[in-house]
Amino acid sequence: MRVERLRRDTVRIEEERDSLLSTLDSVKHSELLADIPECDKDDIKRYAERILARALTVEVTVRTDRDPQQEEALHQVNMFIDQLVMSVHEDTLTAHTRCQTYMNACTSQPDPGSGTDRNFETAILGCTLDDQKRIKRRLQGLLDYIAKLNVTMYS
Repeated sequence: MRVERLRRDTVRIEEERDSLLSTLDSVKHSELLADIPECDKDDIKRYAERILARALTVEVTVRTDRDPQQEEALHQVNMFIDQLVMSVHEDTLTAHTRCQTYMNACTSQPDPGSGTDRNFETAILGCTLDDQKRIKRRLQGLLDYIAKLNVTMYS
């Protein structure tokens, strides 16, 4: 029980770190910075960079044992998500839609307004349960990040 509690706590800390990194990234790329005087903007960016650098010194991991098929499935899922992340700043709306189809593949109760990406679903079903949970949280974090980007863009 203590080992499982330690794993849960470590995953929570890992998520907290990722959330902080996401928030710092959205501050650095915020459209709202355009309305701030240049000297203040530079101060904000430098401060965000210092916090980001400090946060990156923290490494938290929970190792998951996987067989070769699970490793390959996780690799495929990570490739899908990496491509999605690369597209976020290019076309936020399309990235949000695709992220939602990925999220639908992770849940038994998909969002009725959007479909499910079958290729992503096939890949994620080959992953371990721990990986599936982690991927679902990662996608939810990405959806939240995209929502933050949309709020700052349209504010």
